[in-house]
Amino acid sequence: MVRFTAVGLRYPSPDGRAGPEALSDLTFTLPEGSFTWLLGASGAGKSSVLRLMHLAQLPTRGELEVLDTLVRPERRAALPALRRRIGVVFQDFRLLPYLSAFDNVALPLRLAGRSESSLRPDVTEMLRWVGLQGKELSLPQQLSGGEQQRVAIARAVVTRPALLVADEPTGNLDSLQARRLLALLTQMNRLGTTVVVATHSEELVAQFPAPALVLDGGRVVHHG
Repeated sequence: MVRFTAVGLRYPSPDGRAGPEALSDLTFTLPEGSFTWLLGASGAGKSSVLRLMHLAQLPTRGELEVLDTLVRPERRAALPALRRRIGVVFQDFRLLPYLSAFDNVALPLRLAGRSESSLRPDVTEMLRWVGLQGKELSLPQQLSGGEQQRVAIARAVVTRPALLVADEPTGNLDSLQARRLLALLTQMNRLGTTVVVATHSEELVAQFPAPALVLDGGRVVHHG
């Protein structure tokens, strides 16, 4: 499902030259249908790993395989279709403030060309699944932080992605909301989606035991 082989990543420095490696010699495999915690201190490289997994960034060296597809710079034309099979949940939600909860969730389906008549039942069901029935017409600023995060989850999974990655999704939530969010993600995993969640929360990791990929200084120091 996801395979890194000796992957390295450098970001350009302000003068345009290659900076130091943010990730070095990452080698690991995440099986299809797995749930994996991505752990490490701030600056360990968790966000960079997730950016590679959802193809916002391409590796500087090594081999990256996502959803049984070898990712290569010369095959950039194939990346948009591959990205549509990946759901992403951001810590800062990234909802469009001028769209209702319904329209934020419907956005990826509309971008994929789905008709209004076919997408409406899916969006309505997804909002019900995350506990937001009755909030379909609410704008993001009319929702609490936990409700906004649940809209973001609904948007990420409404396309039934094969891979779902979440970057510190509970960082802005209280412990009750965080547990509810993780319950939704684990339910998605039980339905067959491969899930990767980056977190600092030792409490959540203890409550939802799963294999962990631990980073330190841009390197894998534990996987299992």
